[in-house]
Amino acid sequence: MGRMVSFSLWAAGVGIMVVLLAGHTYADEPEAKNQDANTAQPVLDCRYGRADVGETSEAFPSDDVFRPLMADPKQPQFFAIWQHSRPRNGGSSYNLGSVSIGENFGLYSKRQGCDGWQVGLLTGIFAQFNLDQKNAELINTDFNVGIPLSWRSGNWSTRLRYYHQSSHIGDEFWERNMNSNLGFERVTVSFEEVDAILSYDYRWLRLYGGGAYLVHREPDHVDRMRLQWGFEARAPSMRTKILVPFLDRLIVTPVLSADFKSREQHGWIIDTNVLAGFEWSRTGSRRHFRIMATYFHGYNPYGQFFIDQKIESIGLGAYFTF
Repeated sequence: MGRMVSFSLWAAGVGIMVVLLAGHTYADEPEAKNQDANTAQPVLDCRYGRADVGETSEAFPSDDVFRPLMADPKQPQFFAIWQHSRPRNGGSSYNLGSVSIGENFGLYSKRQGCDGWQVGLLTGIFAQFNLDQKNAELINTDFNVGIPLSWRSGNWSTRLRYYHQSSHIGDEFWERNMNSNLGFERVTVSFEEVDAILSYDYRWLRLYGGGAYLVHREPDHVDRMRLQWGFEARAPSMRTKILVPFLDRLIVTPVLSADFKSREQHGWIIDTNVLAGFEWSRTGSRRHFRIMATYFHGYNPYGQFFIDQKIESIGLGAYFTF
């Protein structure tokens, strides 16, 4: 475990050195200069900033009043991660590819500036691949769909979700385990869960916490309760002239985040997921790109493996926000 932690810290340190040595950095421009090229109006994204632009009611809003949880492994988002994973209750280490495709799509929002509420639709697909096997065999895929309701007042924000998940073991993974007589037992995993998160922003730091309850679950012996909490820290943004003139409008922000979950099913043992790296964004755009070193310790968050498989992993990933 000590080696894994050291590697994660080393990877984050290398990333810092790359950015600092790649070129000059400059203080970020004031928000008023953040202009949309088509409308010549300030681009407001209530996930990452605040402004008083009057009362609005809008269908299909392009942002949200609640910022997605950066380090939550089951946050619907786009990412591709390489991980070196070690099962902690038996088995050999292996290289894992983890991919997610998903988003919270806003349906309707009513706000006063960034204060107000929003209802949307969440969809997410989470897939894991064993990179050490031929053709990078598919291990598992989780499919999520649900309704998120978010709300903000000042520095306080909250999210309430009701969603469904079904999990499916990959055919190649299942066939190899059957042929090798490894004793893997296939379990049908399907559930509906309601969860709630309360978040508070204070300057560069965000703290959040909440819980969840399984309304319906299969298998039915899985315990219902779950707690979740964490933090996100964002250093001052800098403007960099890496690859001028192609990327000279990019803003880079060092970020650090940790998400913790504790399930009744596991005797309230804490699962830890830590991300550290850099976020790039462009003036006049709501899109964000992150390169993050990752460290996970706890019960596998995906598929039927969350029931009883303990793992520890380090990795490196690319994350995309739209």
